[in-house]
Amino acid sequence: MEKRVYEVWKGSNKFILGGRLMFGPDARSLLVTLLLIIVPVIIFCVFVARHLRHAFSPYNAGYAILVVAIVFTIYVLILLFLTSARDPGIIPRNSHPPEEEFRYDSSVSAEIGGRQTPSLQFPRTKEVMVNGISVRVKYCDTCMLYRPPRCSHCSICNNCVERFDHHCPWVGQCIGLRNYRYFFMFVSSATLLCIYVFSMSALYIKVLKDDHRGTVWKAMKESPPSVILMVYCFISLWFVGGLTGFHLYLIGTNQTTYENFRYRADNRINVYNRGCPSNFLEVFCTKIKPSKNNFRALVQAEVSRPTLPSTREAEAEDLGGDPRSKVEDDLEIGEDLLKISQRRNIEEIDEDIRSRGSNGPPHTTLEVDSVLGSDHRAPTIRSDTRHSSWGRSGSWEIAPDVLANSTVTESRSYITPKEARQ
Repeated sequence: MEKRVYEVWKGSNKFILGGRLMFGPDARSLLVTLLLIIVPVIIFCVFVARHLRHAFSPYNAGYAILVVAIVFTIYVLILLFLTSARDPGIIPRNSHPPEEEFRYDSSVSAEIGGRQTPSLQFPRTKEVMVNGISVRVKYCDTCMLYRPPRCSHCSICNNCVERFDHHCPWVGQCIGLRNYRYFFMFVSSATLLCIYVFSMSALYIKVLKDDHRGTVWKAMKESPPSVILMVYCFISLWFVGGLTGFHLYLIGTNQTTYENFRYRADNRINVYNRGCPSNFLEVFCTKIKPSKNNFRALVQAEVSRPTLPSTREAEAEDLGGDPRSKVEDDLEIGEDLLKISQRRNIEEIDEDIRSRGSNGPPHTTLEVDSVLGSDHRAPTIRSDTRHSSWGRSGSWEIAPDVLANSTVTESRSYITPKEARQ
């Protein structure tokens, strides 16, 4: 059965509704954010806005306070949904490293099998031009691609995200190219909602004070929920309000949170800053790019790519034939050479015995066995390429360097004819 892209997704994201909605791996924190928004608004509507319906001169003008609170809360929740349930700008992974970036460096080579093979090099960085200034981009080992400018790999979602700003645990999603606008609108709208709830709660306490002609303290005692809402909104404003101000600064200077924290001490030139008006237009007035991932698409069968032959296989192809058959042929030739060398050594010893006659001491077969050294290795023999073959000349020359080596390594198993006489 064929699978869809979201079912075999290598990132840490979570999908619902058949891949139509995607969240970060910490999507459960989104429930906490929902509770922090919805619960205070419900308390406000029940204990504050409901009592303000008839507090103004037009009898039903107070209903506007209740309606605004409900509508504005729904608007904030929609922005939260658009921020956390969409692709933030994930760049699809490659199945293989980009082949066009491989290069062979002949200066760094390894000698294998008597040949120098150039070393395969892969550049870790590249230089690209942004607004006429060279910017270095890095290679991502996980996604096997060169990250575009302002792109970074999120360690939580395990994806490369375009114009990566940060990973926000409160929305359970990365903030990047495709959802930064909604993220800022959500934060700024949440700030306005806090101000609205705080102001209406304070207004209700004033109304209670005027109706009973008492003090503020007595009015606060009559409506504890209003006091709780004011304290809650005041604390929340330090977070969402401060975050709104910080991102206003980032938008005005065309920075991301990641760039601001990482490159703050480097005093780098901001190549993306095009002036405050143009920077705001870029964030709020440009068309959001479509996602590069179709999570509901069927997974295509991967076409196997031809692999480069290994060094041993390349040597076998150069020499011709199967490498296994070549080894077998070499072993057969070596056995034949060993038999010939043994036979020639026996003939030399027999001839030497006959020439000495009865004057020399008798030789037993033990001496012949010691000469052969059947349980030890035979010296390596090399054929001269100039002679033709076996039957005609029969002249096989042993290389002097082989003899020298065999004298050292085979001193316990090989005896020359002169040593046999002694």
